[in-house]
Amino acid sequence: MNSADFQARYQMYQQAAETYLSGLFAKDKPYGKLYEAMRYSLLSGGKRLRPVLTLEFAHLGGLDWQLAVPYACALELVHTYSLIHDDLPCMDDDDLRRGKPTNHKVYGETLAVLAGDALQPEAYRLILEAPCMSAASRLEAARLLSRASGADGMVAGQVLDTVYSVEDAAGLTELNRLKTGVMISAAAELGCIAASMPGRMRAKALDYAGNIGRAFQIRDDMLDVTGNESVFGKPIGSDREEGKVTFVDVIGLDGCAKEVAACTEAAKAAVSDWADHEFLCDLADRLGSRDK
Repeated sequence: MNSADFQARYQMYQQAAETYLSGLFAKDKPYGKLYEAMRYSLLSGGKRLRPVLTLEFAHLGGLDWQLAVPYACALELVHTYSLIHDDLPCMDDDDLRRGKPTNHKVYGETLAVLAGDALQPEAYRLILEAPCMSAASRLEAARLLSRASGADGMVAGQVLDTVYSVEDAAGLTELNRLKTGVMISAAAELGCIAASMPGRMRAKALDYAGNIGRAFQIRDDMLDVTGNESVFGKPIGSDREEGKVTFVDVIGLDGCAKEVAACTEAAKAAVSDWADHEFLCDLADRLGSRDK
């Protein structure tokens, strides 16, 4: 797939998600500051990688991908809530996210916590009210998202990151899988659920997503050392300042680069026999070499 075709498809999915999200929480309410804080982080830009994955896998499963937009955006609401909370002083205490002041820097800690709290249940409303989806599909999607984001998923990863001292490759692999990887995998699987994708294809989708998720986080560790702050969108070296051990500390930059390359190739191999795999393969390559 040439670069123009890749960009056109990515932007098509990205814009569909952006349009849908921009219509949420826009009404005038007596508690309007809550909506304002929710929208501040929800509409602050970003790659929209997770919605793109959901919509592409829905497409590959034979569904009109536009029907899967509520599923895709539901996960983005959960992802956004996690970022708001991750930036709080009691967590990573970050001042910048995507090149802008973090939510609590603009709205204060109380409203930032409540904005995150509100985004999470609203995500399930989007799934449970998704038009054109069967009751069975909605139930499976809601169950998947709750599992991926809950006590044995994303939150567990955050606990490992903030409460425990993880200092070896095995521990970091599990931390990254839970904190970042499970939500990337869930994004892909939500598309599979929307399209009622056959089990064999779904397993390959998860193989693909698991590998790009691992590569994504290791690349993040690299960018925290080598990145350009104005491009990366958050302070460089913040992990080291917070005393966190990352893959760069454990296997070095060269080792990280080799691991990212290996995961990228494994992801591409997982879908290489699909008729329309070029977009996914290009996406894996681009994520592995990204600078933000």
